[in-house]
Amino acid sequence: MTKQVNLLDFDVDGLIDWFATQGEKPFRARQVLRWLHRFGVSDFEQMTDVAKSLRARLGERACVHTPEPVRDAVSTDGTRKWLLDVGQGNAVETVFIPETSRGTLCISSQAGCALDCSFCSTGKQGFNRNLTAGEIIGQLWLANRLLGATADGDRVISNVVMMGMGEPLANLDNVLVALRLMLDDHGYGLSRRRVTVSTSGIVPAMDRLREACPVALAVSLHAPNDALRDQLVPINQKYPLKELLAACNRYLVAAPRDFVTFEYVMLDGVNDLDTHAHELVAIAREVSCKFNLIPFNPFPNSPYRRSPSERIRRFAGILQDAGIVATTRKTRGDDVDAACGQLAGQVQDKTRRTQPIHFTGTPRS
Repeated sequence: MTKQVNLLDFDVDGLIDWFATQGEKPFRARQVLRWLHRFGVSDFEQMTDVAKSLRARLGERACVHTPEPVRDAVSTDGTRKWLLDVGQGNAVETVFIPETSRGTLCISSQAGCALDCSFCSTGKQGFNRNLTAGEIIGQLWLANRLLGATADGDRVISNVVMMGMGEPLANLDNVLVALRLMLDDHGYGLSRRRVTVSTSGIVPAMDRLREACPVALAVSLHAPNDALRDQLVPINQKYPLKELLAACNRYLVAAPRDFVTFEYVMLDGVNDLDTHAHELVAIAREVSCKFNLIPFNPFPNSPYRRSPSERIRRFAGILQDAGIVATTRKTRGDDVDAACGQLAGQVQDKTRRTQPIHFTGTPRS
């Protein structure tokens, strides 16, 4: 029996190409794309404007497969976290954050993460594999269904952030397919301003994202200088701040927003001193940006502590007094381990990594 193809793995161009192999015209692919993503239909027999003969063939040769929910937790503040089985002993996490004016879905892109940022629980569990395009967009497909979204109703999920488990730009091919589906009018119809990709700073992939699908960009900065960032965000050893900031400026040429969001986790006594804030002011003179200060969310065996509230306020005040937009992220879902930096899922770590990852390249002088 021929292996069934998961139609969630295709954006519109990929679906048109696959339909061509079945002897079907492009409009059939667009019909099915609408049923899959706009209406959330997985049963081909419910696609009533598709010819019966095609529906029968789709039933034989294709499927609509999403990650399987194995846990569904709701925080006291309404944040909802799903643990999703992606096979081979791996599970990833997806988080929905409801707010008065919007609903944000935080999506994972990898089972684990190889970048080993020292303050992130995901990086501490190792890395197994990239998620497929279908597993990435399947999180949005599934969340819409579980949240009761309907095609003719109000949009439940208005914003998507690629800030879950994994480094999105280390899985860019599959992430691009998912992004195109999010933006496609036959799919989810989100604007580029409402879709954000967060990266630790893989410079060549930032340039490629800018050329292929420039959505809103967030950069996990977390330190104002190379010496400290080398420790907190090891990818900085390969792409130091000078290269990262230049890539940010290149990205802004095509970005839907006129600023980059710098994410900055606040670690007590590590990166939260006044001198660090003043260094960030200098960075802000080089790149149009705003800062999102993130109170550290603890996890087992972490060596770090959250900066005190007064220290965070003082730090933000230094930035604001310099005319820089600096907001402090409200901690959401920490009672179900759904807060920023807490996503851990479950990964069958095949890298056997016990030491911080080392990057090849020309050493800095």
